[in-house]
Amino acid sequence: MSEIMEMLIRRGFLWQSFEIYGGIAGFIDYGPLGNGLRRRLENLWREFFVVNERAVEIDCPTIGIEEVYVASGHATSFTDVAIECSECGKVYRADHYVKEKLGFEIDESVEAVREILKEFDLRCECGGKFKDPEPFNLMFETKIGPGRGKKGYLRPETAQGIFIAFRRLSDYFRDKLPFGVAQVGRSYRNEISPRQGVIRLREFNQAELEYFVHPEKKTHPGFENYREKVVKLVDKRDVEHEIELGKAVKKGIILNELIAYFIAKTEEFLIKAGIDRSKLRFRQHKDDERAHYACDCWDAEVLTSYGWIEVVGIADRGCYDLSRHMEYSGEDMTVFIPYKEPVKVKKKVVIPDMKKLGPLFKKKAKKVAEELKKMVPSEKIVVVLDGEEVEVPRECYRIEEVEEIVHGEKVVPHVIEPSFGLDRITYAILEHSFDTDVVDGEERKVLRLKRWMAPVQVAVLPLLSREPFTSKALEITNELKKVGIFTEYDDSGSIGRRYRRYDEIGTPFCITVDHQTFEDETVTLRDRDTTSQIRIAIKSLSDVLVNLLNSERDIREFGEVFRE
Repeated sequence: MSEIMEMLIRRGFLWQSFEIYGGIAGFIDYGPLGNGLRRRLENLWREFFVVNERAVEIDCPTIGIEEVYVASGHATSFTDVAIECSECGKVYRADHYVKEKLGFEIDESVEAVREILKEFDLRCECGGKFKDPEPFNLMFETKIGPGRGKKGYLRPETAQGIFIAFRRLSDYFRDKLPFGVAQVGRSYRNEISPRQGVIRLREFNQAELEYFVHPEKKTHPGFENYREKVVKLVDKRDVEHEIELGKAVKKGIILNELIAYFIAKTEEFLIKAGIDRSKLRFRQHKDDERAHYACDCWDAEVLTSYGWIEVVGIADRGCYDLSRHMEYSGEDMTVFIPYKEPVKVKKKVVIPDMKKLGPLFKKKAKKVAEELKKMVPSEKIVVVLDGEEVEVPRECYRIEEVEEIVHGEKVVPHVIEPSFGLDRITYAILEHSFDTDVVDGEERKVLRLKRWMAPVQVAVLPLLSREPFTSKALEITNELKKVGIFTEYDDSGSIGRRYRRYDEIGTPFCITVDHQTFEDETVTLRDRDTTSQIRIAIKSLSDVLVNLLNSERDIREFGEVFRE
């Protein structure tokens, strides 16, 4: 880990934020190369989860008003337990500190932490005793507007903006389920004591898809393409499976076909992005680990020098989010599902008797009557008047059975959510791609990124840093940029040193302008992974490189190898 982190900082992938002021844990800057890699990751994600789905992408504010997070539950339950040393004042996240010092996991509650501190006499690293543990809300709080302002929070996830806009989005899709809504952007969590560099950040990048479906139709037509796909699963009982997804659903390991579909698609995406298949698994949340609103949840985990880390969460959130916002806002979050043919149904209804209601409720009689019409018949009927519950006497209404023609039903859609941590995926790609080998008797560091993920795709190198080599190399550089290939020109140092420089940052191909270039209008094209070189005509460069950068084809298909 230290070797790759040194390279990532030195070469301009990422570094500590605010470093000239001493830095602070939980924040990183993406340098030119890291930012380029993450942007390519985002675009690949869009290709998989927006372009090739019935889905759209939106962009919502990163600040949300308090009402949103009261309804979502974040304002009260999005907490960790913090413990503060009474001597040095250092604060730790309790469950992480207990696991680090005592080696076991604990229930994340104040009471449980208090008992552990007492039973094991657990102390701070400085030897000081801890104060009484306290819950700590992980959202960053802010004020919107001047003066007292309006209370708000930096969003802890991108999902809530999608749920808030559901009515508009459903209209956009003409109320036809299923449909997906994606959002890529920053989220914020005020972690108590982040210790794992890029793995646990206070400001991080997410890509989330909220896929809205009929509650009774949790499948996807694309699942047939993945039914026989074998994946590595670890179920909630810690039992490992190498199993076809269709069989995993049939056996009840995975709750439904839609979750299985997104597991398959997530694996496909991660591998194409550069994750090592042998270091990838999907782990199911245990019953006491799963969020209370989730029916089933799976994490895509990758093996890194930090151990197994979660990079994607795939959850069946049911109708929790839309139901909560419907309850708190009073807005209708249902979708009308028409039947193929209208159906006749018999049902019992409450019919108010105004002659009896009038004398009893006077001016409020009309309101009571309206409420009675909405009621489901029962032995005891209670209405709310001015905030108080009032029982309506039986003689004030009658119950009758009526026959109605029903053209459809209103449902609150369920949500399947694949949520991707782009920073963790970016780091895992870099670590899985990092390699060393021996070339010409010397050790070489090489970043074997997928060609389509490389932040610098091509480097153009004049053999000598003088005319006419430099002007010809710059001419080629500009021509490649015109066709959308991210190209760098470099004339600094020996040609061997420049090759090593671009191998280390993962550039798939180097082009060398040499003496022969001026004889026959050809250049040397060198492959990063094999160090093979071919001679290729300048006029063919753009077409050949576009083909190579979007595939894994061997450069030897495009010319004769003259040196390896």
